[in-house]
Amino acid sequence: MNTKTFTNNLDNGVKFRNSPTDYLILMKPRVMSLVVFTAFVGYFVGLSGNIEHLNPILATIGIFAIAIGAGASGALNQWYERDIDSIMERTKNRPIPSKKIEPSEALTFGIILSFISVIILGLAVNWFSALLLALTIIFYAFIYTVLLKRSTIQNIVIGGASGAFPPVIGYSLIDGNISIESLILFGIIFLWTPPHFWALALLRQNEYKLANIPMLPVVYGEKITRKYILYYVLLLIPFSLLPFALGYSSLVYFSASVLLGFEFLRRTHALIKVKTNAENKLFLFSITYLFLLFLSICLDKFYQNF
Repeated sequence: MNTKTFTNNLDNGVKFRNSPTDYLILMKPRVMSLVVFTAFVGYFVGLSGNIEHLNPILATIGIFAIAIGAGASGALNQWYERDIDSIMERTKNRPIPSKKIEPSEALTFGIILSFISVIILGLAVNWFSALLLALTIIFYAFIYTVLLKRSTIQNIVIGGASGAFPPVIGYSLIDGNISIESLILFGIIFLWTPPHFWALALLRQNEYKLANIPMLPVVYGEKITRKYILYYVLLLIPFSLLPFALGYSSLVYFSASVLLGFEFLRRTHALIKVKTNAENKLFLFSITYLFLLFLSICLDKFYQNF
């Protein structure tokens, strides 16, 4: 088959045979990995860092169910956003716009995974955690994806709650309860989300504009977006000190949070000054920031029980 014939077949709707990898991509594995990590940190916090009390079966089943729930949310998100995914350079190679998976298959896959994840968590762990997981899936797949993303510049701010729930669910795996400490973890991710995604929006604003998504830089411009990123970073840094201020953590976490916060602020200052490649540097560091901050929470708990 020559190149021209191959191209014409694509234009006529000839589809690639889907593979397990395509379904994995449909579940947004990078998002899943962050969800798994933050959920485990929440679980570890619930143990107060006492690794002797860690139940490997409970932890494995619980975190697995949360991961599947996150994957279900990703599949439902990509099903609904298949029209804009085909427009944006960042997402045009996803399984649905690249015609590797039918939209109906993605929808069915997402719904089935949603039910499986909630039922597994409820039957094997506790129904309170299952309820939180169900609410998280609904919030991301419906509240954020359907209601908010295409209608308001607050899409990331409000929608960020869905990404902040995993540590709370992880904490609840132990006895079906939540605490102030788990809600602080929620708050850290909630405040981290806008500067993280607005930095990405600055990088991809032309794509968002083409797809008619009202991201902050598209609606109000780069200058306003940079200022709002600064505002949220200034809220995030002192908020991240609450575990230490309230006695949940020691100087190990305090030192890490101060150093990471300083670097986050330094990179945000570079963004305000419109330095070369500042948006990309801030976006990439924001991922590192959250990972190291939550890792320091675990290390601190382990240190306190050593």
